[in-house]
Amino acid sequence: MNERISFRRMTLDDVDAVWELEKESFPAPWSRDAFVNEMIANRFAYYVVGELETGDLVAFCGMWLVTDECHITNVAVTSRCRGKGLGELLMKEAIRVTKEHGGRVMTLEVRVSNNVAQNLYRKLGFQEGGIRKNYYTDTHEDALVMWVEFE
Repeated sequence: MNERISFRRMTLDDVDAVWELEKESFPAPWSRDAFVNEMIANRFAYYVVGELETGDLVAFCGMWLVTDECHITNVAVTSRCRGKGLGELLMKEAIRVTKEHGGRVMTLEVRVSNNVAQNLYRKLGFQEGGIRKNYYTDTHEDALVMWVEFE
């Protein structure tokens, strides 16, 4: 990336920008209300946002931190920043936050057709854990469950 990026915890003020990125990134996006609920009602939710020096929010990663486990709920990078290593930086920050909160295991689901994301997760130590049949509501595509365990 040519531009400097910083990561921080998402706040309620970020909901609109995160929701716009969600709609850009996914064929069946979460609703705005779902993100509001994550911020105000889900005590397990922790979202990391990536922000450029300009203040533009260009990435986010949603997590549920429950005891020593982290479940990744969604990961998105704006289209203009894809392919520049930002997804890897975002996931490394999510791993750092997970470890900081005592997490020992991280898990996620990824479309079986999303080889780019799968390769990134493998690079970060994730292993295949199984298939969730018809997981995605828009296409009924299967999801590959992946997980990583930390020392």
